[in-house]
Amino acid sequence: MNFSTRRMINFRLRPVLNKTVACSGLVAALLAAPAFADDYSDVTKFMRAGQYTEALTRADAFLTRNPRDAQMRFLKGVILTEQNKSADAIAVFTKLTEDFPGLPEPYNNLAVLYAAAGQYEKARTALDSAIRTNPSYATAYENLGDVHAKLASQAYDKALQLDSGNSAAKSKLTLVRSLVSSMNGANTAGAKAPAPTPTVVAKAPEAAPAPAPVAKPAPAPVAPPAAAPAPAPVAKAPAPAPAPAPAPQVAKVEPKPEHKVEHKPEPKAEHKPEPKAEPKQARNDDERDDVLKALNGWARAWSAQDVKSYLNYYGNDFQTPGGVARKAWEEDRRARITGKGSISVKVEAPQVSVNGNTATVKFRQVYVSDRLTANTRKTLVFAKQGGKWQIKQETTGS
Repeated sequence: MNFSTRRMINFRLRPVLNKTVACSGLVAALLAAPAFADDYSDVTKFMRAGQYTEALTRADAFLTRNPRDAQMRFLKGVILTEQNKSADAIAVFTKLTEDFPGLPEPYNNLAVLYAAAGQYEKARTALDSAIRTNPSYATAYENLGDVHAKLASQAYDKALQLDSGNSAAKSKLTLVRSLVSSMNGANTAGAKAPAPTPTVVAKAPEAAPAPAPVAKPAPAPVAPPAAAPAPAPVAKAPAPAPAPAPAPQVAKVEPKPEHKVEHKPEPKAEHKPEPKAEPKQARNDDERDDVLKALNGWARAWSAQDVKSYLNYYGNDFQTPGGVARKAWEEDRRARITGKGSISVKVEAPQVSVNGNTATVKFRQVYVSDRLTANTRKTLVFAKQGGKWQIKQETTGS
């Protein structure tokens, strides 16, 4: 399992050195540090250039003057991680969780460092804390799944050590290791990717010879599902064939009223496809435009800090994060939005999918305030209620 800086989260004034996802809106809302754009810019500039010693010197100088600044302390933890000073980085992130328990990102980065050191129980505990602070934290859920997979691999390995003839444990261990192997293949980004790999590979040879024959039959059951869809097109192909058949029969059965038979089918055949195809396409385009208008209106209301208008874009059936009460969620959003010097929320590359009275929009959200900049993947699910598109579900990092 490859826990590298690809799984670590950076939050900063400018979107640099972020190998997975940028900081979420939650960090922007919770972070109350003063704006020192030039200092952050200098440090991130050296980090981007790989000059970590100079970046650390600048960060330490800044923290001497502003020891409580959460953002610079976080950047220092990332710098130490890049320098392979894991113990020092852990100390920085641990102190951040104590001073700012509402921030999920330090917990996530702690988990990455613990997992890279093979301390999977500590990693699991840290990720649980990250998810408790932000139930919509997709990256933490992904990391937690990887940690559980590694813990399962260790448990099955131990079972085989105690009972080498346990065929069920062998099969399960093969499946888990196959999953771990696929995760290692996916984690190609990040300079520190090779570091944790020996931890997994070192243990793999112990049971590798036994499960090898089991791993190959695994693809076999996959073939039938792939072949299953094949009959579907065959079943549909004959269906259209009978449709044209009646046309020649009508012409042969009624030779006398040839002109009447020709005039009746022609107008019907022409009028049916045209009215159905055009209005349907037009309706889809109109619905898509309406959804985009609602999305952009939501972003404008947020940017203007017009909380009343912003909350009106959420439907009565909106699924609040963690299932909290709607009133408590609204009060929390009001506290996070109002009082900022300036806020700008931009929607980039929206992809809209409309299905009846439900629409899904995936886009990149660029959040800029006087204190922070965040670039995040986001998904909003809209439902049409009373002729108006309103938000039913909101997911960050997907």
